[in-house]
Amino acid sequence: MARHPRTPEGFSYDSRPDGTVHITHHGRHATTLRGARARRFLAEVEAPGGDPQLVMARWTGNYRRGNERTARAHPRNRR
Repeated sequence: MARHPRTPEGFSYDSRPDGTVHITHHGRHATTLRGARARRFLAEVEAPGGDPQLVMARWTGNYRRGNERTARAHPRNRR
Protein backbone atom coordinates (compact mmCIF):
# COMPACT_ATOMS: atom_id res chain seq x y z
CA MET A 1 0.00 0.00 0.00
CA ALA A 2 1.44 3.38 -0.98
CA ARG A 3 1.58 6.00 1.74
CA HIS A 4 0.54 9.58 1.32
CA PRO A 5 3.62 11.84 1.56
CA ARG A 6 2.28 13.51 4.74
CA THR A 7 1.60 10.22 6.57
CA PRO A 8 3.64 10.01 9.78
CA GLU A 9 6.44 7.47 9.92
CA GLY A 10 9.08 6.36 12.38
CA PHE A 11 6.84 5.58 15.36
CA SER A 12 7.14 2.41 17.39
CA TYR A 13 5.86 1.25 20.75
CA ASP A 14 6.90 -1.16 23.45
CA SER A 15 4.35 -2.75 25.77
CA ARG A 16 5.92 -3.62 29.12
CA PRO A 17 4.85 -6.43 31.50
CA ASP A 18 3.76 -3.88 34.14
CA GLY A 19 1.16 -2.48 31.69
CA THR A 20 2.99 0.66 30.60
CA VAL A 21 3.45 1.50 26.94
CA HIS A 22 6.43 3.50 25.72
CA ILE A 23 6.06 5.22 22.35
CA THR A 24 9.15 6.35 20.47
CA HIS A 25 9.61 8.41 17.33
CA HIS A 26 12.76 7.72 15.32
CA GLY A 27 14.26 6.04 18.38
CA ARG A 28 13.60 8.95 20.76
CA HIS A 29 11.13 8.76 23.63
CA ALA A 30 7.83 10.47 22.73
CA THR A 31 5.45 9.50 25.56
CA THR A 32 4.60 6.92 28.20
CA LEU A 33 1.07 5.62 28.73
CA ARG A 34 -0.11 3.87 31.88
CA GLY A 35 -3.27 2.21 33.15
CA ALA A 36 -6.52 2.75 31.28
CA ARG A 37 -4.90 5.03 28.70
CA ALA A 38 -2.36 2.31 27.84
CA ARG A 39 -5.12 -0.28 27.46
CA ARG A 40 -7.16 2.03 25.19
CA PHE A 41 -4.08 2.79 23.09
CA LEU A 42 -3.25 -0.91 22.65
CA ALA A 43 -6.83 -1.71 21.63
CA GLU A 44 -6.78 1.09 19.06
CA VAL A 45 -3.32 0.44 17.61
CA GLU A 46 -3.92 -3.31 17.28
CA ALA A 47 -7.38 -2.93 15.72
CA PRO A 48 -7.60 -4.35 12.19
CA GLY A 49 -7.87 -1.90 9.33
CA GLY A 50 -6.23 1.03 11.11
CA ASP A 51 -2.86 2.63 10.48
CA PRO A 52 -0.68 2.21 13.60
CA GLN A 53 1.54 5.13 12.53
CA LEU A 54 -1.42 7.50 12.50
CA VAL A 55 -2.66 6.19 15.83
CA MET A 56 0.73 6.72 17.47
CA ALA A 57 1.09 10.18 15.95
CA ARG A 58 -2.32 11.16 17.33
CA TRP A 59 -1.63 9.75 20.80
CA THR A 60 1.70 11.58 21.03
CA GLY A 61 0.29 14.85 19.71
CA ASN A 62 2.71 14.77 16.79
CA TYR A 63 0.08 14.94 14.05
CA ARG A 64 -0.34 18.70 13.66
CA ARG A 65 2.08 19.81 11.04
CA GLY A 66 1.91 22.48 8.40
CA ASN A 67 -1.58 23.73 7.82
CA GLU A 68 -2.71 25.13 11.19
CA ARG A 69 -2.10 28.76 10.28
CA THR A 70 -3.77 28.37 6.89
CA ALA A 71 -6.79 26.63 8.39
CA ARG A 72 -7.19 29.31 11.05
CA ALA A 73 -7.46 32.00 8.37
CA HIS A 74 -10.09 30.12 6.34
CA PRO A 75 -13.47 31.96 6.21
CA ARG A 76 -15.23 28.94 7.68
CA ASN A 77 -13.07 29.18 10.83
CA ARG A 78 -13.29 32.94 11.37
CA ARG A 79 -15.57 34.20 14.10
